[in-house]
Amino acid sequence: MIDEQLKREVDAYVDEVWEDVVADIDRLVRHDSVEDLAAAEPGKPWGPAANDALVEAERMAERLGLEVTDLDGYLGFADVPGASGPERYVATIAHTDIVPTGEGWHFPPLAVTRKDGVLIGRGVADDKGPFVLSLYAAHFFARRATAGRELPYTLRCIIGNNEETGMGDVPYYLERYPEPLFCFSPDAEFPLICGEKGLYGGEFTSGAVAGEKIVELSGGTVSNAIPRSATALVRADAATLPAAERIEVEPAGDGLARVTATGIGGHASMPAGTVNAIGVLARYLLANDLAGSGERNFLELLVALTEDAYGRAAGVAATDDKFGDLTLVAGVVRTVDGRFTQTVDSRFPTTTTAEKITARLAELAAAHGCTYEPGRGEEPFYISPDSPEIHALLDTYAEYTGREGKAFTIGGGTYARHFARACAFGPQDPADELPEWVGGEHGPDEGVSEEAMRRALKIYIVSIARLMELEL
Repeated sequence: MIDEQLKREVDAYVDEVWEDVVADIDRLVRHDSVEDLAAAEPGKPWGPAANDALVEAERMAERLGLEVTDLDGYLGFADVPGASGPERYVATIAHTDIVPTGEGWHFPPLAVTRKDGVLIGRGVADDKGPFVLSLYAAHFFARRATAGRELPYTLRCIIGNNEETGMGDVPYYLERYPEPLFCFSPDAEFPLICGEKGLYGGEFTSGAVAGEKIVELSGGTVSNAIPRSATALVRADAATLPAAERIEVEPAGDGLARVTATGIGGHASMPAGTVNAIGVLARYLLANDLAGSGERNFLELLVALTEDAYGRAAGVAATDDKFGDLTLVAGVVRTVDGRFTQTVDSRFPTTTTAEKITARLAELAAAHGCTYEPGRGEEPFYISPDSPEIHALLDTYAEYTGREGKAFTIGGGTYARHFARACAFGPQDPADELPEWVGGEHGPDEGVSEEAMRRALKIYIVSIARLMELEL
């Protein structure tokens, strides 16, 4: 049984290693580990930058006394061997890839800044910081193992490297290794996530209409983020264009003006409080007759896609009692070979399907002179919150926070959805208040509470100890 002596040991351990934890988070944050398939090569399937972060993480794990395996650069894992052997194991899974840093930062995005009890930098929350916590949780048990206290099951830290752009790493892993007995991903929020909405994506493409009045449209960085900025290069005199909220106009030479819209960015699964810059830009261009007839049709499509973030104007709204409302976000707009393209990202509940969403969006595309190509379409994931494993994690959270441990569902997609018995578990806690200048995941000034991360490391260690006591 877990006793107070173990908790005292955990407290002392976290105090001992914490500065090393922060230093290792900084080492990972310094890698601009965005997927780059154009530069992919054997052993580096997600591109060299992402691979550099994976290699850094694997070296870290070796330094901490874990047994490391690299799977051809797709991902890696680090083990604390248990009495059960490698086939029967409990796992954590986190990732070392990131979304692009984007604009609007007030701190260096590719370094950890410590300010007023907060760690800031791309990946400190999603998911390099939590990944480092998982390594140090394993290191705690590795040190105990060298003292003769072997774990009943192997403990495995899976090091993902493609979470942000498709999770192509996990299928590669599961083709070669058995499922974990239980797995949690420290890539979300406490208390515990037991279900995730379906994941859906696609892309609209206009006809060859670009160039009459709009030379170029560009906005957003990735499809699963609400864009903070969008720009249009238009045939107009900048001096004649009116001012507007969230709009900046500047001359661009030779009868051209650059119109820039600024919104409020965020994660596509959590659109509350965001403002989609693509929608702001489209409305300004339409209001000021800065579009030809074909271009206007495409801009009106953008208005429908950004009228709300829940698919109502687009005609795909849905809701249920487990997951709540469907979300639909226009993420990246581009100009390609005289055509405009626009990605969409949707997180959907059980009352609709990817096929239904595709059918409706194809109708919407046709009505605006566009074509539509669906992308991914993954069904919702759900695990019962009544299992002993889930109770072990929730009970530990409640002990360390004094708050109720109750499972909930989300619109985000974590690695948990790829495993039969899994969940997402912290490290962020909505009950913790952060300064207003701290940004969220996928946005500028991404930050986490340092004290909350210290507490999360303790929760993870004790939770793993409890999982090891179960008959799995």
